[in-house]
Amino acid sequence: MTIDYLALFKTCSIVAATLTVLLLVKSIISFTQTGPQIRDEIRGHYLFYTLYAMARLTLFIFLILIWTACLGSIPALAFALNQGGSFPYLWVALSALVGTGAITALQFCKHLLIIPSSIMMNSNYSMRWFTGLNQHLTISRLRWLRLMLISVFVYCVYHITTQLQTTNDNTELFRFLGFCSILFIPNLINLWPQISTGSAPHNTTEKPRPNLLMIGSDTLRADHIMTHHDQQSLTPFIESLAKKGALFTHCVTPIARTAPSLTSILTGTWPDTHGIKTNYTEDAKTKLSPKALGEVLTEQGYTTAAITDWAGSDLNKFSFGFQKYDGPNDQWNLKFYIRQGPKDIRLFLSLFTHNRLGKLCLPELYYMAGKPLTQPLGKLARSWLSKFSKQKKPFFLNLFLSTTHPPFGSEYPYYRYFAHPDYRGESLFGMSRLTDPMEIIKSQREPKEAFDLDQVTDLYKGCVRNFDDELRKIIHHLKKCGLDQNTLIVIYSDHGMEFFENDTWGQGNSIYGQASNKVPLLIIDPTIKEPMHSDQLVRTLDIMPTVLEKLGIEIPQSVEGVSLQPTIKGQEQPELPGFCETGLWLTTPPGQHPDHLKYPDLLEILDIPDKNQGTLAISPEYKERIEKARDKMLEIGEWRLIIIALEQGPKYELYHVPTDPTCNNNIAKGNPMVVSKLITMLENLTEFSD
Repeated sequence: MTIDYLALFKTCSIVAATLTVLLLVKSIISFTQTGPQIRDEIRGHYLFYTLYAMARLTLFIFLILIWTACLGSIPALAFALNQGGSFPYLWVALSALVGTGAITALQFCKHLLIIPSSIMMNSNYSMRWFTGLNQHLTISRLRWLRLMLISVFVYCVYHITTQLQTTNDNTELFRFLGFCSILFIPNLINLWPQISTGSAPHNTTEKPRPNLLMIGSDTLRADHIMTHHDQQSLTPFIESLAKKGALFTHCVTPIARTAPSLTSILTGTWPDTHGIKTNYTEDAKTKLSPKALGEVLTEQGYTTAAITDWAGSDLNKFSFGFQKYDGPNDQWNLKFYIRQGPKDIRLFLSLFTHNRLGKLCLPELYYMAGKPLTQPLGKLARSWLSKFSKQKKPFFLNLFLSTTHPPFGSEYPYYRYFAHPDYRGESLFGMSRLTDPMEIIKSQREPKEAFDLDQVTDLYKGCVRNFDDELRKIIHHLKKCGLDQNTLIVIYSDHGMEFFENDTWGQGNSIYGQASNKVPLLIIDPTIKEPMHSDQLVRTLDIMPTVLEKLGIEIPQSVEGVSLQPTIKGQEQPELPGFCETGLWLTTPPGQHPDHLKYPDLLEILDIPDKNQGTLAISPEYKERIEKARDKMLEIGEWRLIIIALEQGPKYELYHVPTDPTCNNNIAKGNPMVVSKLITMLENLTEFSD
């Protein structure tokens, strides 16, 4: 019997089409969506786009299933060639079905061990169903399972090749080998190495200009740097870096939300100056008026580049001046969410798209929110550093990761690192109830008792350690490339995270305390060998001028931050005022004052100004109310002034920071002069917004 490839393809196509239809029907029956549920009249506008997105996802499902079916058909072909006779349609179909199931099961087990939060974010089912399987999975067992499948395939290919050689029909043999080669193309693409060998920079008679490497992790709390859990350091590598760098333990971000904070970091200006005060910004306002760090360094001849995952798409959305960018397009886009499709489809496709092909063909799923990409992006950053080491131009690389962002679903083994081994609840792999838009908003209303807080904080600590280990790999590679003695390194975050220190969880919901308003800041200058640790209040908008002064580049006049270089050199520097305000609430946070100014939940205030683009923005009628409802904080020296936005007018609270760092004893009534002075200072600080 010769192999009828047309019959083989038809049989595998029937199997793939049947499974595709079943999965599509299941997805429609239990339909879910990512992103906010926009009003029906807006969503109706995207009906045909939704049909296009579903058809596109269905096509990729079909292509993947054809590929797995063809792989699965090889054993049936080997058996049939040995037996002779006509083409065994039934046996090929059964073999294709079994092979597809085996490959899918292996991929599921691999993801369940390596990145289980990806399954959690895309599953309609309780993760408790998979707890037992996860506990029995190990890296070595996965390797053995994979080896078994490969061995079966290789044996069958060898058997078929031997059978064809006996016929002396080289044409048939080459056709079969070509068929197998086509099946292996996806594997070859995904296995191609990303990291090139490091090399020393080009020799030049001129002194090379210093490079800049910024590495940030979204939602990284300042108090989780240089700290321990059960006598284990959360950040051993950062601790080693701090012994030769400048560590600022009291760095405040003006708004604890990603887009406003990153914009302040990269422009050196207050939010009222650059105008980005929420994560939801219409396209017309993404061109920033203050000159950004990337623009300045590009003009100075630097190669400027940014690498990020789903949490840092703002690096591409706003005009930060990066020449090279590797990451998703704007995450806050309804068309982006529609293209991700319902959960059942996402769950299947995600098993096969955590690779280069997935990134190329289905970036919406590769950059799925909540899916950890720390290790792949770390590899990519090291690859880019190798390339930069071979060029004469200096570089600025900004790597921004979601490693410590909710739902705190880190890669293996970090989600197990600090977690209690006996825990079997819904938050085993990541913080539960964050897989659906309505769940996320509802969870913001609920009190501490509604969460497995010990497990959640243990997951978070594992994420911190994950970031620290990936940072170690990158810095070691920087040294391998010969760049460590000529590269300024900045380790930072956009904001922290509250774990009910002030009756709420998340970022930017409360102005009390500094769990979310304070960020880590570590600057390593290879020309300075002595460490410097400072608890002086600094601001994230001071990062840009500090970096530019260290690089010997003139600071633009638009910058409102100040250089911290005097402090780093051990010189005295005037006290800096720290200012921050609350972010956009998803819903009314628990513990909020009953008379506080309020506005509707997030889903009610979102709009899409340009439906062709699909970018989510705040409806104009709510913008003024949102601004008035922001609580504010000004801190300078020993004093912290807090302004609570109430319906009857602002309420002023005063706290003495050295004796009351957690803001428990309001002493405003006994210190009216101090309150008046700080109010005037706050007005002068924000007068540029008038």
